[in-house]
Amino acid sequence: MSTPIHCLNYIDGQWQPAQSGETLEDLNPADRREVVATFPRSGAADVEAAVTAARKAYRGWRLVSAPARAEIVFRIGEILRGRKEALAQLMSREMGKTIVEARGDVQEAIDCAFYYAGEGRRLFGQTTPSEMDNKFAMSVRSPVGVCSLITPWNFPVAIPCWKALPALVCGNTVILKPAEDTPACATALIDVFREAGLPAGVANLVHGTGEETGRALVAHPGVDLVSFTGSSVVGAEVASVCGRTHKRVCLEMGGKNAQIVMEDADLELALKGALWGAFGTTGQRCTATSRLILHRDIKQVFTEKLIEQARQLRLGPGIDPNTEVGPLINESQLSRVHEYIEIARQEGLKILLGGEPVRSEELVHGHFFEPTILDEVPPASRLAREEVFGPVVVLMTVDSFEQAVELLNDTPYGLSSSVYTRDVNRAFRAIRDIEAGITYINGPTTGAEVHLPFGGVKQTGNGHREAGAAVLDVFSEWKTVYVDFSGQLQRAQIDNRS
Repeated sequence: MSTPIHCLNYIDGQWQPAQSGETLEDLNPADRREVVATFPRSGAADVEAAVTAARKAYRGWRLVSAPARAEIVFRIGEILRGRKEALAQLMSREMGKTIVEARGDVQEAIDCAFYYAGEGRRLFGQTTPSEMDNKFAMSVRSPVGVCSLITPWNFPVAIPCWKALPALVCGNTVILKPAEDTPACATALIDVFREAGLPAGVANLVHGTGEETGRALVAHPGVDLVSFTGSSVVGAEVASVCGRTHKRVCLEMGGKNAQIVMEDADLELALKGALWGAFGTTGQRCTATSRLILHRDIKQVFTEKLIEQARQLRLGPGIDPNTEVGPLINESQLSRVHEYIEIARQEGLKILLGGEPVRSEELVHGHFFEPTILDEVPPASRLAREEVFGPVVVLMTVDSFEQAVELLNDTPYGLSSSVYTRDVNRAFRAIRDIEAGITYINGPTTGAEVHLPFGGVKQTGNGHREAGAAVLDVFSEWKTVYVDFSGQLQRAQIDNRS
């Protein structure tokens, strides 16, 4: 086992421990005997220092031209490209993602850097005719201020970049608070930011727990915006605090995503999508396929094939290139998934496959759970309505396309959705009628591209979107500008037509 990485906070251009001197341990989820990293247990004093540094740096950073800011973001992408394999290896050890998925995580961050570097020469506003003579009207973007970025462990490089890079291009300063399970990835990412040439205080890193560090960042009066990705329960608390303190808030939260498979679908293609959507990243994606809505005519044959292929999935450490399903992130999540299976048993659901933690000798020291398939799941079941965030998928049966869409929509969430059909008319009705921020036709529920908006409806978010040009509306303020060159008083918002 390797020597643990000693992570530090990064505040005002300096690496430093928590002011309390306290640290926490970060364990390898595939083998909890290995300490991957130690990291500061930061408190209110550390948050205060980071906010002070970010506010000071903001005064100068906001005046740097957007193209110049974007050039630094472009350098971030170039450095990430050179460190892609090293970061992927670290990520796979730290949070268990398979190595091929970890490489994809870093690649997404690279794509994000290059995309937002281009936005630095756009950041478009609008010009429009004024209703009055000799008057010019336009809108421009202005930065918001200091942004707290509270990110999860399942995409420990991509999601911080989704948030930080557009924020920086827009002229904001940022404070990253990563998940306790991925401090080493966050440290390596911020070191890339440092090397790319960001001035001191523009990007800061504060490690710690959500209850201490995260709560202090959300409540701090010097923070202007909070961008949070995590559970809907915690997101509601974040929104409540931001509402009381008049902060802008962007929430990306849970999902209970469904894949519909109609009787006319390409079943082999739909099967591949279901396996990847349900068990990729061990089901630990907000876009994971946790419900399979199957037309009765293909239900039996599809289910048999699904069980057969899911049984063959290879479990193991993500760092092993032969692994297809890695570990759950920690002991708490392993217990959570197991508790949901006990709920399924109490509800009388049929367990077709899995349902237990893996206890084989070679995997006993990790947080492994068997790929699990549940059948005869009614819409009111907790397993059909609540996010499990593990390798668990439930099967539901329908007799028509209309019933399938209605069942898909019958959830508190609305992030991602999928429909497999050869009928183009059905496909377009699905696009129109499904209540979700993302709809795939003949593709799995998981996956996103950085140049398109990402987010959902209902309890999945609060109306904002990440990625694409849409996120610029999160990290910038609109300012309307009027230039009156008439040389006389012209009054708007009164009756000028009489």
